Amino acid sequence: MSALICGSMAYDTIMVFHDKFKHHILPEKVHMLNVSFLVPALRREYGGCAGNIAYNLKLLQEEPSIMATVGHDFEPYAQWLSQCGISSRYIKVLDDHYTGQAYITTDVDDNQITAFHPGAMSFSHLNTVPADSGITIGIVSPDGKQGMQEHAQQFAEQGIPFIFDPGQGMPMFDGDELLAFLELANYATFNDYESELMQQRTGLTLEQIAEKVDALIITLGGNGSKVYTRGEVIDIPPAKPKQVLDPTGCGDAYRAGLLYGLINDYDWDVTGRIASLLGAIKIEHNGTQNHTFTMAEFKKRYQDTFGSTF
Repeated sequence: MSALICGSMAYDTIMVFHDKFKHHILPEKVHMLNVSFLVPALRREYGGCAGNIAYNLKLLQEEPSIMATVGHDFEPYAQWLSQCGISSRYIKVLDDHYTGQAYITTDVDDNQITAFHPGAMSFSHLNTVPADSGITIGIVSPDGKQGMQEHAQQFAEQGIPFIFDPGQGMPMFDGDELLAFLELANYATFNDYESELMQQRTGLTLEQIAEKVDALIITLGGNGSKVYTRGEVIDIPPAKPKQVLDPTGCGDAYRAGLLYGLINDYDWDVTGRIASLLGAIKIEHNGTQNHTFTMAEFKKRYQDTFGSTF
């Protein structure tokens, strides 16, 4: 089976400020803010929801394809995808734009100041879900607003089951627009905060949202996750990371686990645990695409963590 990952591609420039922001921002002067932070530690990572999900799904020995719009600066990322064996067949390069860029400054208290430039991502609607290409499952993750709406419609029209994963893109949509996604999607996944926002904007409870899809998955950070399906709620225990270095991209890793379980027809107890473990492994590494493992290693750790096999 082949998965099409619709979403953002971005470069993450991560800087570390070896002090506390609060020591340099005067509350009585926020109306005329002018601050500068010396950041001796800096790294540039490959990121974006689509890239992160595809990377993790490839580690599980599946064959994801990314559909995204990127800019003229994409070549280093393209080389990385090629090195990882990930298809870029459906990635469109827009020469007049930059690839999405996130500039993240973190202080010693783990507070973050982030500036995000969407660049080519805003034109994701220029891509169309391909027909007759062997795509059997998809995901609509954060991307340009019009692109997310059109890709959901295209998946539905072609009878391709897909996950609705609005993530950080949820604030772009009002209640009616979010309900339209639920009418098209087969599955939906949110973190705890996003699930609250979804309920507020649609006026529906989680149980009512779950009635509109085959399964609703809610992640709860260190408390695990819940799967609402067929009138029942399945509790998925958390997988404990060996160390916590960087939570960025944990949700994307989890969603790759969901896709893997769906592709292989595992039940939700197993699918949720695979997703949970994948997220924990990601947390143990800086960046979103720097962790690696063999399937034998992953299956052994799954057995060690949950006391069973898949």
